[in-house]
Amino acid sequence: MVVEPGRVELGRVMTAMVTAFTPDGSVDYAACGELARALLGSGSDGLVLTGTTGETPTLSIAEQVEVWRAVRRAVGPDAALVAGASTNSTAESLEMVREGADAGMSALMFTVPYYNKPPQEGLYRHFRTLAEATPLPCILYNIPSRTSLNMTAETTLRLARDVPSIVGIKEAAGDLAQVDAIVAGAPAGFRVWSGDDSATLDVMQHGGWGVVSVAAHLVGVQIHAMVDLAAAGRWDEARAEEARLMPLFNVCFVETNPIPVKWALGHLGFAVGDPRLPLVRASEAAQARIAAELALHRLDVLVRA
Repeated sequence: MVVEPGRVELGRVMTAMVTAFTPDGSVDYAACGELARALLGSGSDGLVLTGTTGETPTLSIAEQVEVWRAVRRAVGPDAALVAGASTNSTAESLEMVREGADAGMSALMFTVPYYNKPPQEGLYRHFRTLAEATPLPCILYNIPSRTSLNMTAETTLRLARDVPSIVGIKEAAGDLAQVDAIVAGAPAGFRVWSGDDSATLDVMQHGGWGVVSVAAHLVGVQIHAMVDLAAAGRWDEARAEEARLMPLFNVCFVETNPIPVKWALGHLGFAVGDPRLPLVRASEAAQARIAAELALHRLDVLVRA
């Protein structure tokens, strides 16, 4: 596939990486680096740091930027690293955005602002302001279940056309008609990643590029194989692999993400700590469900890079 000049190819499978904490709740930067190396050696084309799965609402800006730096040091200069670099305040987001290039990030990701519910014009101005403050490529993230606000296809396309550095979107609205509209109207090279493991093939069948995955912490090689089958048009085989993986995809969200996947990693011996409050450790009932599903799969995160 030809990529337009100035656009960065970030790969079809990116893992939305958890942030590792020590037992006292501090960020464990060394463990973040170790996990990043393992994920890149286990099916991930790249990583999204300090996103929803990385618990950014409870991380300070300084902690987030140091996670970026620590992971870049751990994985070397060539790995694709995307940094979640936004809050629901444009001014505060700009503090992070301006750190991205110096921290060695490959691209930045901006989430639809939560709680204050701006109109579509506000979304447009917010994202354009952030994208124009960095030399890095930028990806939008639309997840109404978290933000209470859907960014319309029209706003996404307006940004894609007006701001060349906005190169894609992680789309998690659960609306395939919206995916269709974005794919049909976007400039060449603009990518649409599924923001939900269970919707990956649906999004790809509607012209999407790949997935920003949570379950790839555990079965990255299998997810990449599924995505490769879909990209090659081998849909029957891809759907068969999806059916096998779907129970694991679902159990990763049996409680609020990243509660299940952090417990799963710890259960497998990869210590990433418990979530910070107001999130909590997985309940006993959830633990039993997660452990039972994990026992049915070869778990690729244990491949240490």
